[in-house]
Amino acid sequence: MNESWLPLEITPSSADVPVTASGLIEYLSGLDDLGATLTDAKAIVFRDFAVAESEVDAVLNLLLPKRLAYVHGNSPRTKVGRNLYTSTEYPPEYTISMHNELSYAHAWPARLAFFCSRAAATGGATPLVDGERWLAALDEDVRTAFEGGVRYHQNLHGGLGLGKSWQNTFETDDRDDVEKFLAGAEATWEWTGDGGLRVSQVRPATTRHPVTGALVWFNQSDQWHPAALGDETARELAEILPVEDLPQWVTFADGSPIPDEYAVQVRDRGLAEAIDVNWRTGDLMLIDNLLVGHGRRSFTGERRVLVAMSD
Repeated sequence: MNESWLPLEITPSSADVPVTASGLIEYLSGLDDLGATLTDAKAIVFRDFAVAESEVDAVLNLLLPKRLAYVHGNSPRTKVGRNLYTSTEYPPEYTISMHNELSYAHAWPARLAFFCSRAAATGGATPLVDGERWLAALDEDVRTAFEGGVRYHQNLHGGLGLGKSWQNTFETDDRDDVEKFLAGAEATWEWTGDGGLRVSQVRPATTRHPVTGALVWFNQSDQWHPAALGDETARELAEILPVEDLPQWVTFADGSPIPDEYAVQVRDRGLAEAIDVNWRTGDLMLIDNLLVGHGRRSFTGERRVLVAMSD
């Protein structure tokens, strides 16, 4: 494993194309194998092409030809285009810790593309962490404890309540469609008397990249654990509600509790190993969702970053 890692940065100068969205499209259209380049680099930043939001769809068609819907996602976000979403609507004063998108789900995207429509006044970087480095940074007893996997629990309300509704989470109001999805995801579920839905699913804590074979940390145990919450309101909520009534919570695969200090270590060491990608308006970034985790630094101003994903 390399001692250091940085994403590959492509600029109009290095690509020898104009400083326009058309210039970026010209460069991407001429690449022999974007997938191989991404696997090697782990993340690519397309810097200073001055892409406007009205132009980004054409660029994303090349970066992510088969864009996926954000089904079963737990982060608050809004759909703004063809499988294009706000990256998150979490309050700007909080840092979002490192994670791989949908690593708690049965299926996850292989690639993510981020687009900065409006850079923050201050802060707002997207930190990236090499999944191998994150795994290696954890104490041996923590790595060993997670070898059996993680059980994720969700309490999704039916339209009014804490957290997300099941209708918003699965982008449907048809219970049969939800049950088919959950059955295919090897999850267990229960409809509650108040119209809500309880979901439980076991997932591995690590995974291997299908091309490189790299073993990487690949779960969201810390983000689902009350001890590692960075949001003061969420933390206060966890103090007054039984853990099993929280919108989301987590245990080891066998149902035994994950010690608080393990969740905090995972969160803190992921952030400590991360490097920040600072946004300029019009920039894009493509990442391999297995090889690197991502997060968000706190910010001020009207930051607008959009995200799309694909298999």
